[in-house]
Amino acid sequence: MLFANGCLQVINSTSLPSVLAGSDFDLLDRDGSILAFNERVLDWAKRPEVPLLERLRYLCIVSSNLDEFFEVRADLHMAAFRNQDTKGQYSTKTFETVYQSARNLVNEQYSLYNDVLLPSLEQEGLRILSHGDRNAAQKKWVHDYFRREVKPLLVPVGLDPAHPFPQVANKSLNFIVQLSGKDAFGRSNDIAIVKVPRVLPRVIPLPAKVAGKGMAFVLLSSVIRAHLEDLFPGRHVGQFSQFRVTRNSDLSVDEEEVENLRTALRKGLQHRQYGQALRLEVSDSCSNHLSEFLLNQFNLPPSALFRAAGPVNLVRLNQLIDLVNDASLLFPPYQSSYPKQLPQGGSIFARMQQGDVLIHQPFESFDGVLAFLKEAVEDPHVLAIKQTIYRTGSDPAMMNLLREAVRRGKEVTAVVELKARFDEEANINWAEQLESVGAQVVYGVVGLKTHAKMLLVTRREGRVLKRYGHLSTGNYNPRTAKLYTDLSYLTCDPRMTADMDTLFVHLASPSRLGRMNKLWAAPFQLQKKMVEKIEAVGEAAAKGLPARIVAKMNSLTDPVLIKALIAAGQQGAQIDLIVRGACMLPAGLPGQTDNIRVRSIIGRFLEHSRVFFFEAGDVQDIYLASADWMTRNMTRRVELAWPVMALELRQRIIDECLLAYLHDTRNAWTLEADGKYHRVEKKGQKPQSAQALLMQKYSPSHSKSK
Repeated sequence: MLFANGCLQVINSTSLPSVLAGSDFDLLDRDGSILAFNERVLDWAKRPEVPLLERLRYLCIVSSNLDEFFEVRADLHMAAFRNQDTKGQYSTKTFETVYQSARNLVNEQYSLYNDVLLPSLEQEGLRILSHGDRNAAQKKWVHDYFRREVKPLLVPVGLDPAHPFPQVANKSLNFIVQLSGKDAFGRSNDIAIVKVPRVLPRVIPLPAKVAGKGMAFVLLSSVIRAHLEDLFPGRHVGQFSQFRVTRNSDLSVDEEEVENLRTALRKGLQHRQYGQALRLEVSDSCSNHLSEFLLNQFNLPPSALFRAAGPVNLVRLNQLIDLVNDASLLFPPYQSSYPKQLPQGGSIFARMQQGDVLIHQPFESFDGVLAFLKEAVEDPHVLAIKQTIYRTGSDPAMMNLLREAVRRGKEVTAVVELKARFDEEANINWAEQLESVGAQVVYGVVGLKTHAKMLLVTRREGRVLKRYGHLSTGNYNPRTAKLYTDLSYLTCDPRMTADMDTLFVHLASPSRLGRMNKLWAAPFQLQKKMVEKIEAVGEAAAKGLPARIVAKMNSLTDPVLIKALIAAGQQGAQIDLIVRGACMLPAGLPGQTDNIRVRSIIGRFLEHSRVFFFEAGDVQDIYLASADWMTRNMTRRVELAWPVMALELRQRIIDECLLAYLHDTRNAWTLEADGKYHRVEKKGQKPQSAQALLMQKYSPSHSKSK
């Protein structure tokens, strides 16, 4: 039995939560679950054992996540609020609940920043100086810096009939200022707006000659705040506040109506910065008069106002981490090992002919994937390369290889997903560069996002053409491959590679999807096949046979799959779900979901791999996938799931991706039926981290010692 020792003790809830209604119950709220995930991320910023700059980084990550939450999710609640809807999934009640939950999280962030992190930084000789903290020499240097580097780029706008409220870009830093006196024309316009260009650094190091002991920094917002009078000669600055507005950033393009999706998206990107306002952030000292003025300008209700006890954009404090770059205040550097199954310097094609290959990133490096593509590019027997591109980032390594393949005369087809949120511009640029050298670039199926990750190489071997394929749970992004846990899978199985080719043909042409042999594709049969596997486990449980499901994913929000899991659990199947982020399934409800456990792992690396284990009687199956169990992944995206057949690889996946995480007692949280998460603690035992164990196992030094 592959999973003989993998069971955890069943954890039951001791009281009936409010979600239970008779014999039926509601699912947990998705947006509440997303915010709860960010609470777990923020917990890392609270841990004293975490290096100080890494704690600051986690604080920044939460701010970045909240920005995206408002940009993507808040418009649904805002629309319900404006229409005064009182029922349904989105309503005035959900608007108030979500915004208040987010506000509580933000308040907790600033409390941690001011009361814990800033004093801790100061103990390390790292000071962020406000205007009142600066001595005379420091004030003079800041004044000179303002006049030299900042003031020439600022254009204050006094509001009057000829100067209406300016366009304020999404997430940009701005100041609102109330003035007394009259301007040069004798007018008493009393409100002015100062827009701060994004090209200016938000964290500015003071030179050693004025910094004093250690390192000293000033924030751009503090520099401007101290010199507002310089921007309005002859006027007196009264009340003022920094402010920032978050806008809806979803790009909406009717693909049925546009002739060129790339052109339409590029035009849409020009307007993204000025979508509907959804959140207004101001300084905590901002007067009610100015905050109400801004709320009216952005047509926002009072509940959309967030008061910040510090800089309104904590994300930009990442610059401080880069400026300090003190190894003693960061995680020890981790050097991933070259994939142990791949020969260094030998042929990857020859190795794949011996059997499938599994690469566990970031514990094993992404270099193995790049080496596979590089060999394909340089091999004169390779005729064609096909690849999907979703989020490749700014690293040009992979794109340079594809361009080189075209230069060498190979047929290169790239399926570029132009609608990958917040990567649209980068993907448009990659698409244009590939087209410029002669690659065949297509944009997938109208109305669907292509989220499947696959790379297919066709090679002539004697009189036959042989295919070699790469499938992945994560993106072709060398940078995030060092930060996200993912599984790469190399195979030359003729049925699997034939399925990959079938899907590529479908993505590039208006033809129907051909018959698939081993792979499951969304939106065609992936959801149905997953439900069938879950139901088979439930039927085995009902017969008293071994019945087990262990599933690892980023999010679980699809009602169809949740319903199937609950039914299987009620039949007696033991179900463990490892869900990093949003999970709508209430675990541990007596008589309903007793047999279902949900845990979340938040660690140094972002958990990103999708692994699904099904045991029904004497049948055990393992599938890897590009898809989470979300409705959008099952019905509105092109996704792939594939089976792992080799016994050695199956056992390795169970050991490293499932059992290790089920036994994690350092970074694991368990979900209760009411949607609350609790840290897993084993009293009297040394905490065990799955990621730390895998880092140790795959570190080059560990491999050499063996």
